[in-house]
Amino acid sequence: MALHRARRIAKEIADIHGDPHSQVTAEPLGGGDDLTHLRGSFHGPPGTPYEGGTYLVDIKIPNEYPFRPPNMRFETKVWHPNVSSQTGAICLDTLSTAWSPVLTIKSALLSLQSLLSTPEPKDPQDAEVANMLLRNPKEFERVAREWAVTHAGAPKKHLGEGSGGATDESIRKQELRAKEDDERDQLAAYDGYNRDLIDRFCSMGFDVDRVVAAFKYVGIDRMGGDDYELEEAYMGDITARLLGES
Repeated sequence: MALHRARRIAKEIADIHGDPHSQVTAEPLGGGDDLTHLRGSFHGPPGTPYEGGTYLVDIKIPNEYPFRPPNMRFETKVWHPNVSSQTGAICLDTLSTAWSPVLTIKSALLSLQSLLSTPEPKDPQDAEVANMLLRNPKEFERVAREWAVTHAGAPKKHLGEGSGGATDESIRKQELRAKEDDERDQLAAYDGYNRDLIDRFCSMGFDVDRVVAAFKYVGIDRMGGDDYELEEAYMGDITARLLGES
């Protein structure tokens, strides 16, 4: 590892240690001496479903650092439209096109913390989470909070347990009804098309209604709700329709 890069990373880690008010951490993975592989952490921001949780981030420093951004991935599972619920991959311009050599590991971690406060469902990393946030924000907050409790160690009291004198059983029934209603609404939005078929286009950043409208415009067969591979010509027509609409 180039000496100047090692010195810079060591200084950044020391700066993080010297700033307890930021409440972010970054240490070599496993407590070793490898400054190219770190583990960072920060607390879930107040006033969000992530409040009270601690979120761990895997940080890999490229050879070109600081001229290329660190490669960051959530180790802690998080329900957020800009974070993959499966892999922890992150969609954030600060870690890609908006990166600058003047930025630091600490500022990148603080940007991730800010991202939890300001989700961008129109530019998703996880289409399923983004669709839930857009269509049923209360259900999104419930699931995000549930994941914060389960995976990030957030306290259960913030889930609103026992509020208004409701019993645990009544709360479970209300949540079940809300989930069933949401599932019915989602199925109706697909207008008879297979969900996986539509979601393959939604993962490109388009919402369900727009994709369904494009399918109907192009004349795609619903095939009884079955999933199937579209011909390349149809794929091109649908994509052109989606990109051409205002």
